[in-house]
Amino acid sequence: MTMVMRGLLLDGLGALELQLDDHQIDRLLEFLALLQRWNRVYNLTAVREPRQMLTHHLLDSLAAVPPLRRYLVEQGGACARLLDVGSGGGLPGVVFAVCQPGLEIVCVDAVAKKAAFVQQAAASLQLRNLRGMHARVQELQGPFDVVSSRAFASLADFTAWSRHLLAPGGVWLAMKGKPPDDEMAALPAGVAVFHVEPLRVPQLDAERCIVWMRPA
Repeated sequence: MTMVMRGLLLDGLGALELQLDDHQIDRLLEFLALLQRWNRVYNLTAVREPRQMLTHHLLDSLAAVPPLRRYLVEQGGACARLLDVGSGGGLPGVVFAVCQPGLEIVCVDAVAKKAAFVQQAAASLQLRNLRGMHARVQELQGPFDVVSSRAFASLADFTAWSRHLLAPGGVWLAMKGKPPDDEMAALPAGVAVFHVEPLRVPQLDAERCIVWMRPA
């Protein structure tokens, strides 16, 4: 099964034109195995079948890495800190930490067992740039250059709860399914959407996008 999963992951990376080294690929597969083990006891995700976990979680999160990399390059590498809000089983935060070792990443979740899982993943995968925190996002202190979320809350709530955490010039990166027109229309005047970026997730027939936002 391990070789099958590795082959599927490599196919997905090829489709995304995402360059990772062997060490990073090994870590992603280790993360998937860890997620499966913990999920049996702690119910971190409703998706339980290994291949589905690969597509619905791993490849889904990896699809956001090329846009994140492009943004970081545009900033001249100045971005140093990313906060992943409502990270759950570390998605996409752990995946970002594997793919972007130069980025300091904090995954926050209000559920203690989910934050503990991210801490365990950081230790098991030896990701020094990753930290899991058990807290409500409203209680945290920043600043962060990028604040991300994946199917966490409405755009209005996500930005309202985390606005105090954005560094000057910082942005929000919200992973969504199809473009959330109603949510974007409900944003306050102080939040501007500057790009809605379609994502194509390999091996998954579903609409995905990133809504990029910044304070207006």
